[in-house]
Amino acid sequence: MLDGADRVAVALDCPRERALELAGALAGSGCWVKVGMTLYYAAGPEVVAEMRAMGLRVFLDLKLHDIPHQVRGAAEAASLAGADLLTVHALGGEAMVRAAREGLEAAAAARGGRTRLVAVTVLTSMDAAALAQVGVARPLGEEVSSLASMACGAGADGVVCSPLEAAGLRRALGGDAIVVCPGVRPAGSAAGDQSRVATPASAIRDGASLLVVGRPVTEADDPASAFAGICREVAGALA
Repeated sequence: MLDGADRVAVALDCPRERALELAGALAGSGCWVKVGMTLYYAAGPEVVAEMRAMGLRVFLDLKLHDIPHQVRGAAEAASLAGADLLTVHALGGEAMVRAAREGLEAAAAARGGRTRLVAVTVLTSMDAAALAQVGVARPLGEEVSSLASMACGAGADGVVCSPLEAAGLRRALGGDAIVVCPGVRPAGSAAGDQSRVATPASAIRDGASLLVVGRPVTEADDPASAFAGICREVAGALA
């Protein structure tokens, strides 16, 4: 197991064959893998079981957003598929987040433990201008804080946010909250379609529980080496 690996989730946003190849290279490291919509919709729930069979923890990033009844059922199904961590959109509202938590509670006995729930606040691809385009007038930081507070009050175990909001949410939500940060890029990496990014070390120092890193690892010439470099940075920040 690599030091710092338990704080990193590698985003496997790729076809199943490539995802399994990358997962095989990460097996034994102690890391998480993020299974998002691209992989889950192509490969189905079985891919979660395949990742877990390799000893990897699975962050199932489906960003559920629907009426409470639908989200409750989807959350229960996702948990039974083997997800260790599941996302919903905080914008779905208090009743929807509560329904997701109920679905996870319903599955807990059958799977031997409850899947943790985190709510997405504002996508890391969005900035203030993008929020304004969809009718959100209040400042981005205020929007993130309000959604995070509402979601955790409704039963979420934590939030997904930009690393730029991690420090403020850590203070607001307390030490037990899960703070997941996508938009993490090692120094020198391209931002891609992310607008609000930070390095692994700065995100960890600001209170992130789990970092999500995709293309800097999956598109590297040597993914295992790129991943190890990120783990070293995380371990250094933790020290």
